[in-house]
Amino acid sequence: MLAAIDARSYVVAMQVDGTALSTEKLADFIRARALDGRTIEFCVGGPEGLAPAVAARADFRWSLSALTLPHALARIVVVEALYRAVSLIKGHPYHRA
Repeated sequence: MLAAIDARSYVVAMQVDGTALSTEKLADFIRARALDGRTIEFCVGGPEGLAPAVAARADFRWSLSALTLPHALARIVVVEALYRAVSLIKGHPYHRA
């Protein structure tokens, strides 16, 4: 996973003990990274979680839930959360608070 990460990227590790974000906070987070001009790379671990080296490389740790989710489900939840946050940023009516 580390080999695929650009050295300039902002790395988000998906971890149970990370910070929970509402849709609005996620939208703010994405806006801030856009102003930084850095690509965001999301790292979702497999059945054993993320390798310690990947977790150490992370600039931010994001928790989707206090539950441990299967990695395939976590990937779907991340995509949905990102779609919803970007819809909010763009003023699209998809997100209803």
